[in-house]
Amino acid sequence: MDVGKAIVEATREVFSTMLMVELDAGTPIEGKGGDVDSNITSMLGLGKDIRGMLAVHCPAGVAKDITGTFLGMEVEEIDEDVKDAIGEIANMVAGNLKIAFAEVGKDIELAIPTSIVGSSFRTSGMFGAQRFAVPFTMDGAVFLIELKYMDTE
Repeated sequence: MDVGKAIVEATREVFSTMLMVELDAGTPIEGKGGDVDSNITSMLGLGKDIRGMLAVHCPAGVAKDITGTFLGMEVEEIDEDVKDAIGEIANMVAGNLKIAFAEVGKDIELAIPTSIVGSSFRTSGMFGAQRFAVPFTMDGAVFLIELKYMDTE
């Protein structure tokens, strides 16, 4: 399974269906990456045949644009609506990836999304995990979808 391609397809599906937005996808990055430009990160855990996490990393402007498009209103600040909307994006992308992994015989359970807001934080952990990160552009601004996982078999 081409995990980078699966992330691109899962994310584009969510944005085109739920937000009526077509995204430009950058080249998937495999392996260790650098710092992520993010003011909000929503992530959720993956369990069962695949253990890991899926994260959506957004600068404030992108997070507000996504939320405003999602809710059909202008968003002024990173508030509970933004945390919920970015968490829901993470949940839907993970749901689409769950389907992609099921097609290759992997059963995945999804946790509830958690959001972190700030300007100086880093996610880490899962020594030995595979990492794929895909930058996406929405209205000229970039956000990142990241998948870190280990196959339990």
